[in-house]
Amino acid sequence: MEKENIDKIKAILVEEKNELEKILSSFAKNKDGENWETKFPQFGKHTLKQDENADEVEEYINLLPVEYRLELQFLDIKRAIEKIENGRKYGICERCGEEIKEKRLNAIPETKFCSKCRI
Repeated sequence: MEKENIDKIKAILVEEKNELEKILSSFAKNKDGENWETKFPQFGKHTLKQDENADEVEEYINLLPVEYRLELQFLDIKRAIEKIENGRKYGICERCGEEIKEKRLNAIPETKFCSKCRI
């Protein structure tokens, strides 16, 4: 793959990573640069009715799978950026070792697998 295209893909990945950090930060805290933890409601800060407490817990429960999915995507993007920056094998399938087609990388720049090996 040409360096120019890799640079374009890297720019897209960096933009996506920043956007994911912004979204995750709105409802989760970053524990160590890679792992996020959904913020639990702070009961007792305000005098809330029981219904409001239940709503906060429900919102927390609903955000857990969202945080999990966004965190996985964030990690895939972060690792793809690291591969590009470290000159490691960006664009090589982690399962079969074949080169991932440029069309697939343009569509899903953080992908780790070629079309044949995708899950």
